[in-house]
Amino acid sequence: MATLTPTADYTVRDQERMRAAHRYFDWQLALAKPWLGKRVLEIGCGMGNFTRTILDRELVVGLDVEADCVLRHRENHRDCENVVSLHVDAANPASIAELSTYKLDSVVSLNVLEHIEDDHQTLRNLWQILPPGGRVVLIIPAFQELYGPIDHLLGHYRRYTKNSVQNLAAATGFVPVELYYLNFVGFFGWWANAKVFKRTEQSDAQIATFDKLIVPWLRPLESVIHPPVGQSVFTVLEKRAAS
Repeated sequence: MATLTPTADYTVRDQERMRAAHRYFDWQLALAKPWLGKRVLEIGCGMGNFTRTILDRELVVGLDVEADCVLRHRENHRDCENVVSLHVDAANPASIAELSTYKLDSVVSLNVLEHIEDDHQTLRNLWQILPPGGRVVLIIPAFQELYGPIDHLLGHYRRYTKNSVQNLAAATGFVPVELYYLNFVGFFGWWANAKVFKRTEQSDAQIATFDKLIVPWLRPLESVIHPPVGQSVFTVLEKRAAS
């Protein structure tokens, strides 16, 4: 059997597929945006799909470890004086420390933390540059039991639970102020892809069907009732002032 190796091209193809899921993207945006302040650090900015939705902020600093993505991000926002594009590894303490001059008040990272090998060091770095009350907004994949070929090829190191997020927060100095599972239906779809069909890529038809037929009723339902399981974890971590 051939060995499956994560590639940048695979990740780009997956991002292009997910771009078509505009209802699901709007759902994630609606969850994350209210928690962000005026001066935002975006980790894993890619080419700027999320950046373009928060251009009303005083400052948006986009980071990515892929140099090509940073170049595209910079080009896509060349006319935006409040956007900075940087080729920076969020897990590198020295690189992150240099961001203190931007006086950031919040961080957003959607489906990125699982790609970073040392998530503890990354959160510790963010704690250092945020002021008391500063927030980190995350959407991350849920349940290691769902880990499959797609996760591997996307370069995911792990999936999370609410308990593991609480432990991560406690170990890095943050307090969860919002923490729940997201996308109940997606939990079962991802399980089927990973454990039954052993798929190596998400299906365009699956994504389109989910976005068109499932999201319109699932989003309002989960705004009222948080499910016991989900495909993702949504969390907001806050840096509390020293007592």
